[in-house]
Amino acid sequence: MAELPVGSVLVRTWFGDDSAWDSLAHEVRTPSDEGFQASVAVVNDPAFAGLSAEALKAKQTTGAIVSFLADKTTLTNAEHPILAVWVLPLRGVDHQPFRVVSAELPSVENNINLGNMDWEDFTGSVSADGVFRGF
Repeated sequence: MAELPVGSVLVRTWFGDDSAWDSLAHEVRTPSDEGFQASVAVVNDPAFAGLSAEALKAKQTTGAIVSFLADKTTLTNAEHPILAVWVLPLRGVDHQPFRVVSAELPSVENNINLGNMDWEDFTGSVSADGVFRGF
């Protein structure tokens, strides 16, 4: 399988809708109203088709704390709920992935990777459907 960049990534894992992917990639690259932007490498490589959260964790063992997957759920839902995955290996700690709407991706990426907030700050604020839409 292809290699991933060392820092945070947004990896496309479903290739059924190029238009939805293009839209999501544009959303992720667009700064928020407050001027924040996620520092993620956008990866669009069919070699990563079907990549799971566990496989992402196994591939990214250094660098980023959190990375993201754009799977079929992400690309077929109008809100584009991206799967946030804690990739930093920590013994005895199992941070469960959660989904985040694209508009809130900068908040998650910036605050987790800079250590400003904890994973639980976000997972404690997800909606009943498991999606973080902001505080």
